Amino acid sequence: MADTISDIQMTHRPMATLERPKKLKILVVDDEPDNLDLLYRTFRRDFNVLKADSGINALEVLAVEGEVAVIISDQRMPEMKGTEFLSKTVPQFPDTVRIILTGFTDIEDLVEAINAGQVYKYITKPWDPGELKAVVQRAAETYDLLKQRTEELRRANAQMSLLTVLVQVTQASQSLEATLTPIATAFNDSFAADTCILQLVEGKALTATQGFYCSEGTVQNWLEQDPLTQEAIATGQIQVSLNIPKDAKFANVAHYQHSGIQAHLVIPVTYREQMLGVLSLQWKQSISLREDELNLIHLSAQLVAIALASSLCLETKV
Repeated sequence: MADTISDIQMTHRPMATLERPKKLKILVVDDEPDNLDLLYRTFRRDFNVLKADSGINALEVLAVEGEVAVIISDQRMPEMKGTEFLSKTVPQFPDTVRIILTGFTDIEDLVEAINAGQVYKYITKPWDPGELKAVVQRAAETYDLLKQRTEELRRANAQMSLLTVLVQVTQASQSLEATLTPIATAFNDSFAADTCILQLVEGKALTATQGFYCSEGTVQNWLEQDPLTQEAIATGQIQVSLNIPKDAKFANVAHYQHSGIQAHLVIPVTYREQMLGVLSLQWKQSISLREDELNLIHLSAQLVAIALASSLCLETKV
C-alpha cells in the first residue's frame, strides 16, 4: 500500500527546517541610491537581495519578509545609524549575520557594536567588490552553520522531552486511558505534527480507546477507514505517505481531501509480537524524514509499547 520504513528516503524535512533555498535572502541598506544599486547588482546573482534606503524602512522590510541570512548596512544614515538599526534586529533575528559599511571616523561606534555581538564584520569605504563578496559568502556560510546548530539543539531538546515523557508515563500512569493523550501530545510536539492520534488495537481492529492531540483543538478520527492504517495493522510495519496530493494511491480517499492532511505516518505499537495500538502522525504539508528521526520513532514506539503493556498489566491485576 505504501512505503515501509526501509523504503523512506532519508532527507531533511521542511518543518525541521534546514533545507537551504536556492538563494538565501540578504538585505542591503544605504541611504545613497547609487550605493544601494551597486550593492544590489553585486549580489543579485548569488542571493535574493532585498533593499532599503534607511534603517526605519529596513525594519519594515524585515517585518514583512522575515529573517534574512545577512544584513549589509551603511553606518552613516540620517535618522538612524547603521549600528543602531542592526541592534534592533538582534532580538527577533539572532542568527542573522550583520555587516556594516563605514568610514574610518566611525570606529568607536563599531567597537561597541562588535563587542555587543551585533556586527560580524565591518568593511571600510570605499569597499573592494571582490573583498565584500568574499566576506558576504563567509557570512552566509556562518548563517547556515548557526541555523544547523540551532536546529540540532531544538531537535535534541525535543527528543529528550519525548523520551522523558514516555518514561514518566510508563512509571506513573494510573490507568491505560491516562497514558494515551500525554503520549500523543509528546509525539506531536517532537515531530511538529498537526495531529497525533494514539488508538488501541484488539484482534487486528481499532478499538474506541484513544488519545489525541490536535493543533486546531479538534480531531476528526478517520483512521478506521484509512488505507495506511489498515496496512500498518495488517503488516505490523510503519506505513507512510510523505506527499499525499502527489500520491496516486490516495487520489480518491475523501478524508485526506477534506482534512487537508498532506503527509501521514502510521506506527504500529507492538509488545512481544502483540500489536497493542497504532500511532498516527499527520501534517498539513508534505514532509521528508531524516534517518535520526526514524530511529527516534522506532525507539519511541518501543517505549510506548512498554508503557501500554505496563498499564494493561496494572489494570489486569486490579
